[in-house]
Amino acid sequence: MGILEPWKGVGNKNNKSMSKIFLVRHGQDTDNAEGILNGRRDTELTALGREQAKTVANKLKDDNIQIIYSSPLKRTLQTAKIIAKELNIEEVIIEEGLIEREFGILTGKYLTDMPKYTNKILKTEKVNYFLKVEGSEDFPILYKRAKMVLSKLQKNQGNKNILIITHGDIGKMIRAAYHNWFWKDALKTSYFDNTGVLKLSTRKDILE
Repeated sequence: MGILEPWKGVGNKNNKSMSKIFLVRHGQDTDNAEGILNGRRDTELTALGREQAKTVANKLKDDNIQIIYSSPLKRTLQTAKIIAKELNIEEVIIEEGLIEREFGILTGKYLTDMPKYTNKILKTEKVNYFLKVEGSEDFPILYKRAKMVLSKLQKNQGNKNILIITHGDIGKMIRAAYHNWFWKDALKTSYFDNTGVLKLSTRKDILE
């Protein structure tokens, strides 16, 4: 897929109703609490995760969110529905392309066990990323998926303020696709924590 066109409305001084994209990672789920690599395991939010979702909804109340998209997994849908209720948004749209990266044989394994399965690991300040294991979705492929999702949203919702509830790895690839970064550069950016809010901008992103 070619270079994504700049997001319509963003950075255009002549557009008084500029659209914005907000990325939020789901609240803490049961695997997060146990230090488990969940990938596409369909785990639910913990009590803390539900509270985190309510807290992040309050942060977003002044941002004029108009539409919410969510990954199909329970932890993201539960987060999205809590936020939608707090923001008085009636519908959460499920977007299959926002599902987390496939973790292959590392699915369900403890984070500390990662080196037992691969030596292809990118170490960053707060988290380590495995680049390839048997059955996993590689980052270049994940990046292409992120570009397709953004292109779809740009086509369908280019003039609205969009909240995307997603996951850590695909969330970073969406950020990379938005800016046309190399995928590995996005992995080296600040950690995307549970219910972290990333406000994408052609000028400077804001991570809260």
